[in-house]
Parts: sequence; structure tokens; C-alpha cells
Amino acid sequence: MVSDEQIKSLTERLTTLARCLNIEQRRIDLANEEEKTQEPNFWDDPDRAQEQLRKVASIKSWIEEYDTLAGVVGDVELVPDFLREGVMEEAEAEALYANAIEKTESLELRNMLQGEEDKMGAIMDINAGAGGTEALDWASMLLRMYTRWGEAHGYKVRIQDYQAGDEVGVKSCTLEFDGPMAYGYLKSENGVHRMVRLSPFNANNKRQTTFASVFVSPAVDDTIEITIEKSRLSWDTFRSSGAGGQNVNKVESGVRLRYLYKDPDTGAEEEILIENTETRDQPKNRENALRILRSKLYQRELDRRMATQQALEATKKRIEWGSQIRSYVFDDRRVKDHRTGCQTSNVEAVMDGEIDQFIKSFLMQFGAEA
Repeated sequence: MVSDEQIKSLTERLTTLARCLNIEQRRIDLANEEEKTQEPNFWDDPDRAQEQLRKVASIKSWIEEYDTLAGVVGDVELVPDFLREGVMEEAEAEALYANAIEKTESLELRNMLQGEEDKMGAIMDINAGAGGTEALDWASMLLRMYTRWGEAHGYKVRIQDYQAGDEVGVKSCTLEFDGPMAYGYLKSENGVHRMVRLSPFNANNKRQTTFASVFVSPAVDDTIEITIEKSRLSWDTFRSSGAGGQNVNKVESGVRLRYLYKDPDTGAEEEILIENTETRDQPKNRENALRILRSKLYQRELDRRMATQQALEATKKRIEWGSQIRSYVFDDRRVKDHRTGCQTSNVEAVMDGEIDQFIKSFLMQFGAEA
């Protein structure tokens, strides 16, 4: 049964959210920003117009999510009356309360993602690790998992580069998640992912362990100032491989960007290699590769700043190669995040993209630090 104390606590959380989100000011801001889209010359500059529409959509999404929650909480506040009048069963009341709690926690979680980079889209690199064919298959399974997660949350998921395995699976791939807050959520996935299962590629069906690494960076746009030194940049072209028609294998549409990155603190140099085969248009692939480079350079700057904070050093150590952040044990039916202790026995659901519980647990525990 839903108690008066539970209803009071829920109402107080809604009030706190309204204050933290400055919801009334957001309503004023939305009206002002929408007014700009009605100006006669609004579409004279399409890029600027699109940026303005994204700004409006971002403000509106906060207001709509809060208003939806406020409506649900309002219904919960009426539960005692509904029960007294016999228009609602206790099971319905409990389901309504559970829904309100879920929506409250979702908005509270989103409220934690207030960093400048959190609101951006995301660039994700997946690389197969040790384990041969098994590792290649594991990387392809992670590709499917994250693609399904992105599509289920309304993101446009595009494959920017795909290097197929020799026989099966994926050697490496780069995904872009187009939509607000993608980086804020997916930054929790940075690190090494370990899989344990009875391998279908082993003649004796032995239990095998394999790894894949996931690296996520913000998908920066032209509004973010990133300096790329042209003298440190070089290009190669190559013929794309895989499906896509005859033109794919005959035209050198694939591009390979090499950038010699110099650490501003230590002076150490490191080559950043980016390949893009998303389209058959080489200039477009060059544009995409440069955009990914800017995202990686932006992430490196974020990492450099975080490295100066002692509180984040422990988190950084937990995501190095060889120290897995999460284990997926298929035969024991267990997926466990080693940073937070969050685990589930529903391996199939996780591999179908249901990873919100892990994202939430990480952000609730480490979000304030990050």
C-alpha cells in the first residue's frame, strides 16, 4: 500500500527538481528562443537555424519531461482519495507509484548531467581484444548491444567506420550517436568489457574468456573551438571493403587520417589514427574523419583536466585495459559491473541493449565526480 510518507517524499523530490532545474526560467527561455524561429530571415543561414532549433528542442525536452513527471506525481497525490472512493485498486496504486518513482529517478539522473560535454552526442570506438575469433565475435555483439540501446532511446546511430574480422565479427568500429545527452549517458561505458562463455568456435565447446575495449568521446560540433595543427595532419586513401555495391571496391573512397598529437603538459607525441568509410563520397568521409578527430582531441582535453583531480584518478585506473569494468558471464547467467556492484541475471536483455541499470548505477555513484 502507498503510504502518506511515500507520497510526501515524492512531492518533495518534485519540488526539489523544479528548483534545481530552474523550470520556470526555462519556460521563459523557451518562449524567447521560439520567438527567434519566427523571424522572417530565420532560414537565411541554414546552419545557424538548425543550431537554434536544437537549442529550442533541448530546452523543451527538459520542460516536457518535468511536466510529465508533475502530472504523474499529481495522480499519486490523489491515490488516497481514489482508494477511499473505490475507483482504484491497491495494485493499480502501487503500479502508479512505481511509475512515478521511475520517472523521478530518471529526471534526477539527467539533472546530474549538467557538464558542457554531457549534452553532446557521442562517438564510440569498439575494438576487439585478446581472444582471436571469439574476441571478434564479442566486439560485434557489443556493436549490436549499443546500437539497440541507442535506437531504443531515440538516437540516430550511424556507423562511421567498420573493420570486419577475417572470418567473423568485427576488428574495430566507430559509432556516432546523434542526439542530446548521448555522451552524458555513454561515458559510463568507457573501459574493458569481459565476456565468458562456452565458445561456439571451440571444437570442444570449452569455456573461454575474451575482451573488447570501448572508448567514448563527445561528438563536438562547430560551436566548440578545437585547434588542429595542419602540419601534424596527413591523409591516405584506400578502397573500402565489404558490402555496398561494385563502386565500394573500385573507388578509393575510404580515408585514413593520421594526426601527430603532442601532449601540452609532457611534450610526448602520439599518433591518432582515424579511418572513415561511411559513404562512397571521399570528401564527405574526410569531413567525417576531421569531425571525429575534433571529438577525440576534445576528449583528451577533458581527460587532461580530470587527471589533475585526485578524486578521478581512482576511476581512471578502473578503466584501463586489463582491468575490466564489466563482466558478461553467459553460462552463469550473470552480468556484473565491477565499479558499482550492479548486476543482473538477464543476460539476453542486456545484450539486446537494456543497459540503463548499469548506466544509472555508475552515474549515481560517480556522476558528481565526473
